[in-house]
Parts: sequence; structure tokens; C-alpha cells
Amino acid sequence: MKNRNVDKSRNMDKNQNIDSDFKDNISFISDKHFSYDLFPKMRLRRLRKTAAIRELFQEIRLSPKDFVMPIFVQEGINKNLEIESMPGIFRYSPDKILEEIDHISTLGIKGIILFGIPLKKDLNGKNSFNDKGIVQETIKSIKKNFGEKLAIITDVCLCQYTSHGHCGIFQGNEINNDKSLDILSKTALSHAVAGADIVAPSAMMDGQVKSIRDILDDNEFKDTLIMGYSAKQASSFFSPFRDAAHSKPESGNRRSYQMSYHNSREASREIKSDIEEGADVLMIKPAIPNLDLIYAAKQNTLHPIAAYSVSGEYSMIKAATLNNWMDENLAVTESLTAIKRAGANIIISYYAKKMAEILVNS
Repeated sequence: MKNRNVDKSRNMDKNQNIDSDFKDNISFISDKHFSYDLFPKMRLRRLRKTAAIRELFQEIRLSPKDFVMPIFVQEGINKNLEIESMPGIFRYSPDKILEEIDHISTLGIKGIILFGIPLKKDLNGKNSFNDKGIVQETIKSIKKNFGEKLAIITDVCLCQYTSHGHCGIFQGNEINNDKSLDILSKTALSHAVAGADIVAPSAMMDGQVKSIRDILDDNEFKDTLIMGYSAKQASSFFSPFRDAAHSKPESGNRRSYQMSYHNSREASREIKSDIEEGADVLMIKPAIPNLDLIYAAKQNTLHPIAAYSVSGEYSMIKAATLNNWMDENLAVTESLTAIKRAGANIIISYYAKKMAEILVNS
């Protein structure tokens, strides 16, 4: 009688040998190599020999269509105001913003994200869902003049609208998550009514995506997209933005609702939560400190991935440039390429215009 155990053992040995040979044949460090040897036969510098060859084999290519430009529009001003901590970036007056939008569109950029700075603030940020508010009126104006030439994304948060500068509504000494959802949902709906293509809730309240999806669907805005600020961290890189948007907290900090940058698994839970609640696009913010999270989101989801290269990332490069410490064009190109290489489909950047100009002129 045939000994099945012996046959099984022989087959296992045979399979192990085949597996071993296969591993040896593809290993970079084994004695056996590919069909050609390593150095000196294989010379990777051949791929970098000339500019034409380098261009031919370049793996990641930036395009103006990759970028979304953040825009600050401020109520009650009649001229554009440069932001001190972000040289070259402005708060735009409502009557001058169309000129800026036209320039952005001419460069081939297909998206903007709007941040409104109202004239009046209150404890509950009620101006955030005013039908005649600064963001709502700006959306209408852009849509009237540019139609579908570019996508209008709106930030849905309360920090610019509350007198205390926090992203939600206080009850006692704490931010009340569920009461904040009501205001955030009304704000998102008012943006959709005005004509926003994408609403982007950034308050980091639990359930914000679901609450907004529900109110949009209930009011026949089923086609309005939601870009979740899925993994938004309590980051020091946001500081110049708070100057730009007049949204610095009056007291305390935002660590009870924005997530800790120490926790990648928690970020994964936040991303999964946004997917389950109905987000169409997932965002990681900031970008450069979180290339690992961008990569993980790209590998583990089927959603488009947005990365927000935030104000601090912009200001660091700009400060170094103004001090002649680095080449601005090279630094911008390298950092934005890294974000795309990590897996971002969309890059929100204050350098969007600059990068588009570099690409157009290259």
C-alpha cells in the first residue's frame, strides 16, 4: 500500500524547494539574482542619464487639476487684505473675489474651498446658516459667473462664526456634540441651497457626516457631495489659519474634539466612521506630517482621498523663501509631489496657484 505520509512529505519538500528557488530568484540580496546581475551590469543611474530620460520614467506627475485653492472671503471690507502670517495669501472682499476666481480658473485649477469671515459673531454661530451670509452670497456670485467651470467646496464649521472661536456650541464649560450637529447641518444645507457642489464638515463632531447627509437628502440635495475632514488633528500647523480666519479660541484648545496626532488606529476609526456615515471623499489634515495616514487610507479604502496641506506648511516654506534659505519652486514641487505620491487624489494647498503657474510655465 502506498505510504501517503511519505508522498505528502516528498511533495512538501518539492514545494519548499520551488518556493525557495522562487524567492532566491527575486531577491535583491541572495546569491541568485534576476536574469542580469546587480552592479556592475545593473546601473540605476541609466534611468537618470538625461533630462529627457528622467522625464520619460517619472512616476508621479503633478497637474493643476490635482489642486484645490483655499479662499478666504471677508464681510465688511472693500479691499483685499494680506494675511500677516501667510505672506501672499489674502482675505478677499466680496466685490473683488471674482477676479481671483477668474485667475484660478485660467490656470486650470478645478476646485476652490471657501472660508467665510462674517461681520458679526455670537455664541451659537447663527450667521453660519444665514441665507444672505458671506459664504452663501459668494457661492451664488461664483456660480452665476463661472457656472460649472470649477467645483465649489465649502468649509462647514463654526469657529469663524462663534464669539468664543470654538467649532461647536457650548453647554456649560463643554462643547455639546449633538447641539452642534444641528447648527452644522443647517449650515451645510444653506451652502447647498446657495449652489455649493461639495460641503466639507470640519468641526470634528461625532456624527457630523451622517447628520449632514440626512438633512441634504431630506431636502432634495442628494447629489451634493460630502468631503469629510475624516482625520483632522489638533495640530500646531493650523496656527496661521486661525490668524487668517479670525478663529483663534477665546479660551482652552480643541483637543477634546480634534484628534491626537499620536494615534494612527484612531485615525482609521475616524475614516471608517465617515465612510459608514456617507462621506463621498475622505480628507487627511495636515498633509506632510501625515503621509502615512494618506497612504493607509488610499490602500484600505475605495474612496477618493483629499489631503489638506495646511497654513503652517505654507508658512514654513514661505518664511524660508523670504530668508533665502531655500528655493521656493523646488520646495513646493517636492512637498506637493510627496503628498500625491502618498496617495492623495486631491491636494488642498495655499500653494495651488503657485504650483499651477510652475506647471504651466515648465
